[in-house]
Amino acid sequence: MIAGVDEVGKGCLFGPVFAGAVILSQENEANLLTKGLKDSKKLSARQRQNLVPLIKTNSTAWAIGQASAREIDRIGIREATEKAMLRALEKFSSPPDLILVDGILPIRLWPGKQKTQVRGESHFASIAAASVLAKVTRDELIKRLAQKYRLYGLEKNKGYGTEIHRTNLIKAGATKLHRKSFLTRLKID
Repeated sequence: MIAGVDEVGKGCLFGPVFAGAVILSQENEANLLTKGLKDSKKLSARQRQNLVPLIKTNSTAWAIGQASAREIDRIGIREATEKAMLRALEKFSSPPDLILVDGILPIRLWPGKQKTQVRGESHFASIAAASVLAKVTRDELIKRLAQKYRLYGLEKNKGYGTEIHRTNLIKAGATKLHRKSFLTRLKID
C-alpha cells in the first residue's frame, strides 16, 4: 500500500491549501497513464476535470485534506501544508506502508515510511493523481467563493497574486479568507 501525496495552493494569497492522497495498484496506474494522467500543471482544466472520476474509480483509496487561511497565518505555510497532507492520509481506513511526497520536504509528523521526490508528479502516477484531485477540488471551492468575493478575480486567478488581485487588495483590503501573513509586502491589513 503506497500512497502518493501532493499539495496545491501553497503560494496563493487567498483560501486554504489542499492536499490529495491516492493509492493505486500497478494495473490501475498503467490504466490512468494511458488515459492521460500526468503532471497536473501540464493538463488543461478540462483534462483534469475529466480525470477526476477515473482517478476515483481506479484508486484503491483516495482522500483530500485542507488547512485554512487562518491556520496558515497561525502556524505557517509549511506546517499547514503538512497538516493538510496528514488530514488526507488520516482518512484512509489503514495507514499506507509508504508515502511518496512531492518535493524535497518530508511530512515531519508522519510516523511511517516516506520518500520525497522532486517533480514527483512526473515520476509517480499516484502523486500525479493526488495533485489532480486536490487541484480540481480546490479550484471548485475557489470558483464558488469567487461569487461572494467578486472584486479579486478569483474565478481566473484561483487565489494567486495576479495584478488584478493585488491591485484590489490594496484598494479594498483583505477578506477573512486572505492569508494575512502573505500580504505584508503589499502593506494590507
